[in-house]
Amino acid sequence: MLHPTTFEYIKPNAVGNELMKKVRLATRDYAAVLVEALPDGPDKTYLLRKVREVGMWANVTITRTADGAPRPDYTENPAPTP
Repeated sequence: MLHPTTFEYIKPNAVGNELMKKVRLATRDYAAVLVEALPDGPDKTYLLRKVREVGMWANVTITRTADGAPRPDYTENPAPTP
Protein backbone atom coordinates (compact mmCIF):
# COMPACT_ATOMS: atom_id res chain seq x y z
CA MET A 1 0.00 0.00 0.00
CA LEU A 2 1.27 3.45 -0.87
CA HIS A 3 1.73 6.13 1.76
CA PRO A 4 -0.84 8.98 1.49
CA THR A 5 1.95 11.43 0.55
CA THR A 6 3.45 9.23 -2.19
CA PHE A 7 2.46 11.62 -4.98
CA GLU A 8 3.04 14.83 -3.05
CA TYR A 9 6.10 17.06 -3.10
CA ILE A 10 8.38 16.49 -0.13
CA LYS A 11 10.48 19.55 0.63
CA PRO A 12 13.92 18.68 1.99
CA ASN A 13 15.27 20.60 4.96
CA ALA A 14 18.81 22.04 5.05
CA VAL A 15 20.35 18.67 5.97
CA GLY A 16 18.43 16.91 3.19
CA ASN A 17 19.45 19.61 0.69
CA GLU A 18 23.12 19.16 1.54
CA LEU A 19 22.88 15.39 1.18
CA MET A 20 21.04 15.76 -2.13
CA LYS A 21 23.74 18.12 -3.37
CA LYS A 22 26.47 15.63 -2.41
CA VAL A 23 24.69 12.79 -4.22
CA ARG A 24 23.90 15.00 -7.24
CA LEU A 25 27.56 15.98 -7.61
CA ALA A 26 28.68 12.35 -7.34
CA THR A 27 26.13 11.35 -9.99
CA ARG A 28 27.29 14.19 -12.23
CA ASP A 29 30.93 13.18 -11.84
CA TYR A 30 30.14 9.55 -12.63
CA ALA A 31 28.18 10.59 -15.73
CA ALA A 32 31.11 12.76 -16.85
CA VAL A 33 33.45 9.75 -16.67
CA LEU A 34 31.02 7.73 -18.77
CA VAL A 35 30.66 10.51 -21.34
CA GLU A 36 34.43 10.67 -21.75
CA ALA A 37 35.12 6.92 -21.66
CA LEU A 38 32.36 5.41 -23.78
CA PRO A 39 31.75 5.61 -27.52
CA ASP A 40 28.66 7.50 -28.67
CA GLY A 41 25.66 5.41 -29.55
CA PRO A 42 22.31 4.19 -28.29
CA ASP A 43 23.82 2.14 -25.46
CA LYS A 44 25.64 5.18 -24.09
CA THR A 45 22.48 7.27 -24.37
CA TYR A 46 20.51 4.59 -22.53
CA LEU A 47 23.17 4.32 -19.83
CA LEU A 48 23.28 8.07 -19.24
CA ARG A 49 19.49 8.17 -18.93
CA LYS A 50 19.67 5.41 -16.32
CA VAL A 51 22.40 7.23 -14.39
CA ARG A 52 20.12 10.29 -14.35
CA GLU A 53 17.26 8.10 -13.13
CA VAL A 54 19.46 6.69 -10.36
CA GLY A 55 20.22 10.24 -9.23
CA MET A 56 16.51 11.04 -9.08
CA TRP A 57 15.76 7.87 -7.10
CA ALA A 58 18.56 8.79 -4.71
CA ASN A 59 16.69 12.03 -3.98
CA VAL A 60 13.51 10.07 -3.30
CA THR A 61 15.43 7.79 -0.96
CA ILE A 62 16.81 10.79 0.92
CA THR A 63 13.37 12.30 1.52
CA ARG A 64 11.22 9.19 2.09
CA THR A 65 11.21 6.09 4.26
CA ALA A 66 10.71 2.59 2.82
CA ASP A 67 6.91 2.92 3.06
CA GLY A 68 6.97 6.32 1.29
CA ALA A 69 6.44 8.45 4.38
CA PRO A 70 8.46 11.67 4.61
CA ARG A 71 11.69 11.26 6.58
CA PRO A 72 11.42 13.75 9.43
CA ASP A 73 15.20 14.02 9.79
CA TYR A 74 15.64 15.23 6.17
CA THR A 75 12.36 16.96 5.30
CA GLU A 76 10.21 19.88 6.36
CA ASN A 77 7.00 17.92 5.77
CA PRO A 78 5.55 16.11 8.78
CA ALA A 79 4.17 12.68 7.99
CA PRO A 80 0.37 12.70 8.28
CA THR A 81 -1.18 9.97 10.36
CA PRO A 82 -3.01 7.45 8.16
